[in-house]
Amino acid sequence: MAYKITLIPGDGIGPEVALAAQRCVDATGVKIEWEIENAGEETLKSQGSILPDSVLDSIRRNKIALKGPIITPVGTGFRSVNVAIRQSLGLFACVRPAKSYKGVKSKFDNIDLVIIRENTEDLYAGIEFEACKPYTEELISLIQKNSGKKITKGSAISIKPISKEASERIVEYAFEYALANNRKKVTAVHKANIMKFTDGLFLKTAIEVAKRYANKIEFENAIVDNMSMQLVQRPHNYDVIVLPNLYGDIISDLCAGLIGGLGIAPGANIGNDMAVFEAVHGSAPKYKGLNKVNPTAMILSAVLMLKHMGESKAAFALEKAVKDIISEGKYVTYDLKPDRNDPTAVGTQEMADAVIKKLKKVR
Repeated sequence: MAYKITLIPGDGIGPEVALAAQRCVDATGVKIEWEIENAGEETLKSQGSILPDSVLDSIRRNKIALKGPIITPVGTGFRSVNVAIRQSLGLFACVRPAKSYKGVKSKFDNIDLVIIRENTEDLYAGIEFEACKPYTEELISLIQKNSGKKITKGSAISIKPISKEASERIVEYAFEYALANNRKKVTAVHKANIMKFTDGLFLKTAIEVAKRYANKIEFENAIVDNMSMQLVQRPHNYDVIVLPNLYGDIISDLCAGLIGGLGIAPGANIGNDMAVFEAVHGSAPKYKGLNKVNPTAMILSAVLMLKHMGESKAAFALEKAVKDIISEGKYVTYDLKPDRNDPTAVGTQEMADAVIKKLKKVR
């Protein structure tokens, strides 16, 4: 019996990398019936919604989705579809491995970190109040009255909710992930020296949860600014890193930089009974339709999906095929060549072809 999985191609380069990943998954031999659902900027034009209800209904029905990147306007326009999917479906844990692959240019070798990012709270909750609006000025007056702190008139306001419930859930997830994947240490990252109530609650909760795993998994905590420096200087000191939402987004990009860039950084958004797998990178609209971009992050996201489905053998084979193709360096996209102007670089689908051909040998 085939699995039924929602496939959201996305926009920008999304449809190209999603197609590459879909073809690679099909080549593993795992039987999948793909249910195609569209979301994003093009869907806004054609259906009047960036995230039609049918997309969420499909994921709720199938429990698993593979999603291509979707455009998020900067500073103006509609809010992130990616964030809306995570919040609507309660996908509370964002899992972003950062792993070195031989053949990818990087200042470091043998990086093997996993970022566990809380997905539902923090400044990403989207609770914002626009500058100079009457309701914002009313809120500013209320905050000043109750806190004694002055806020400049005409300011915009963002709210940073952090709860004990969500903090406990994500830290517990990080420890369980560490146990299940033979990891040795969990590092909780915060800014509790300054934000004593919000990040202070996250840290306090993390320390409480860590006590349950004493003698099983090592635990430490780090302030986010110092953690950024430590990761750049000594990344091999870390293993599983758990963070509130905003820090998780920033630090996961930093860790992608440690392994050679976002082109090889996969991601998973996990809830209690649903999961959506997506590359960490964005939709890069300037490359749309050029068959040029690196599909690795999307294919590796599909590897995470196969592992989540319990198809470990297929996941291992697909990751090995990707690893071999990158290591050989022949059938790879321009960004994986020593010289980005190398005329022998192949396109998105041709790199997927090479992975599929290699996969047939390693299966």
